[in-house]
Amino acid sequence: MATGVVIGALAFTLVALLIPVQKFGGRNAAAATVSAADDDGAGIISTAFGPLTPQDRDFVRKVRLAGLWELPAGRQAQERGKRPAVRTAGEHLIEGHTELDRRVMEVGQALGVELPNQPNAQQQGWLDQLNRAQGPQYEALFVQLLRRAHGKVFTLVAQVRAQTRNSMVRALATDANATVLDHIAVLEASGLVDFDGLADAPPGTPSAPAAPAPASSIVSRPTK
Repeated sequence: MATGVVIGALAFTLVALLIPVQKFGGRNAAAATVSAADDDGAGIISTAFGPLTPQDRDFVRKVRLAGLWELPAGRQAQERGKRPAVRTAGEHLIEGHTELDRRVMEVGQALGVELPNQPNAQQQGWLDQLNRAQGPQYEALFVQLLRRAHGKVFTLVAQVRAQTRNSMVRALATDANATVLDHIAVLEASGLVDFDGLADAPPGTPSAPAAPAPASSIVSRPTK
């Protein structure tokens, strides 16, 4: 009798240990890695192009948001920039985000991701700063704001490109990666980037611009 009780207790303990393993394993474990801040509440959705995660959807929306403020910033730089390097950077922003915006609209429609139609509050604040800036301050501010923004999104693009199982999102991340790298290079070629201020200083008023880069160092956008 005592032996039967001991065996029963051991069996009960084993079942109790297995339940949490099954509960949090597999798909549930993958979903648990998504932070509440990134989760739009829709979970992982099956699509014809592979599973679509909250991180995937967040990335697609961020690509759209980037174009909503960087396109007008690029147009403004072409109009107000005095240095050829600043006008060239503006041209690259316009070309890159025009194409990337076209792609993200296709991806959003195909995957059923609702996309924003106006910049968020932070991005609008950056545009307002650019509108108020004058002369050399404007050019330094333009380069610093855009270089900071591209540096931060570059990490997200790499993460999504490495982790996504959705073929459309992966292709968009590949395109975004090439565009971001091009923009980083052409902004740095202006000679106005304050590298010490990229990580710690809040975006706003950058330090005094460095000496302009020679014309030969300006990065030309590769032709397709």
